[in-house]
Amino acid sequence: MGTASTSFQPTHRGGSAVVVLDHAAIEAHAEELASLSPMFAGLLARNGTPPLWRRLPSFQTLVRLVLEQQVSLASANAAYRKLEVRVGDATPEAILGSTDAELRSDGFSRQKSGYVRGIAMLISDGEFAPESLAATSDGAMVELLAIRGVGPWTAACFALFALGLPDVWPRGDRALHVSMSRTMGLTAVPGSDEAEGLAASWSPHRSTAARMLWHDYLGGRAYVQAPDAGFV
Repeated sequence: MGTASTSFQPTHRGGSAVVVLDHAAIEAHAEELASLSPMFAGLLARNGTPPLWRRLPSFQTLVRLVLEQQVSLASANAAYRKLEVRVGDATPEAILGSTDAELRSDGFSRQKSGYVRGIAMLISDGEFAPESLAATSDGAMVELLAIRGVGPWTAACFALFALGLPDVWPRGDRALHVSMSRTMGLTAVPGSDEAEGLAASWSPHRSTAARMLWHDYLGGRAYVQAPDAGFV
């Protein structure tokens, strides 16, 4: 994760502009959260504005997110690097042309191999285009959740990082739960339902709230993005 110089611009769907997050919007949302909550005021004072952490709305991003399910970023990055060394660009064609043994050697589990093959097939058949997802939280989530292997966490992370939507909560993210427990002084790490319920009060800026909590979990101002983390 890390900062990016690229700004999101409003996109037009059906004649209306949909504003997505850029650095200025994240800064404004962080300040608004800080004005409403001592917890976020403390996070902002300690760490500053959180990074944008932009990813491209692409098949490659979905492959990375599938790899990141239930494992560390370092482990997922290692598998993705092996894939790129073997095939070059991680295109749908490259995935579909890989054997199960080759994907296993890259670090894909049998289940994750099936997931990325399924997504690659949908794209190859013209049934799904990541770059053309609806630029609304509800619309994007509906389209993503219809795909095998894309659950609430994966869909939310794509909507948050790749589409830049401002009010998305990545349900089930362990790092967020741990960060919430630390910063809110909870007696235990909350489960998915409790964390989602607590985050509801941070709407319509849940994407920035998540960034602030992630940033603190990763070390705040001391955090340095790994060069191969998959963010631009």
